[in-house]
Amino acid sequence: MPKIEEKQTIIDEIKSKLEGASSIALVNYRGINVEQDTQMRKSFRELGVEYKVYKNTMLNFAVKGTEFEQISKHLEGPTAVAISYADATAGPRVLAEAAKKNDKLEFKAGIVEGTYYDSKGIEAIGNIAPIEELLGRLLGSFKSPISSFARVIKEIANSEEDKN
Repeated sequence: MPKIEEKQTIIDEIKSKLEGASSIALVNYRGINVEQDTQMRKSFRELGVEYKVYKNTMLNFAVKGTEFEQISKHLEGPTAVAISYADATAGPRVLAEAAKKNDKLEFKAGIVEGTYYDSKGIEAIGNIAPIEELLGRLLGSFKSPISSFARVIKEIANSEEDKN
């Protein structure tokens, strides 16, 4: 297969992965050892996130004309890409966790649900708790006032019974 056809195949592969993606995060992976990379890849697989290293020129051609086009200005040097589907924060979250253990892993940029974020922004997105945890916190905050209200009503009912 000629080189041009090989390159087009890779570009088409990237484009197909971007279809239906809720977020994309770029990192400089220089300095990651094999053990750290293996652990990251395991976490990505568990969360249904695509993680791969592509040539910057291939990524650049693939994002042209898509909602992810703004990341093209960050396609310099070693670049790995994490593509999330169901949970937009899953990819950045795994990367943020890995970056805590290895300060050489650097965020470059990302796009989450159509919004562009620079390195600091995508890192902040990565530090957001998973949706399940956030929903649990929300439900817990609803439960507390309801429980307090129920106890007050019960005390009022008990005090009314004591009067009778």
